[in-house]
Amino acid sequence: MIWNSAAEFFAMGGYGLYVWGAYAVTLACMAVEPVLALQRHRAARRALAAGGEAP
Repeated sequence: MIWNSAAEFFAMGGYGLYVWGAYAVTLACMAVEPVLALQRHRAARRALAAGGEAP
């Protein structure tokens, strides 16, 4: 596919909203997952340090 302008590229032949929306959702998931994993890790370490069982 050949694009004559940046606007045509971002429109993706009418599928731009779907394509860029999918990229945005993927990026959001990839950004949030390490944060959530770190929170779970810290909670488990706190629980083990307190002598309890890890969640």
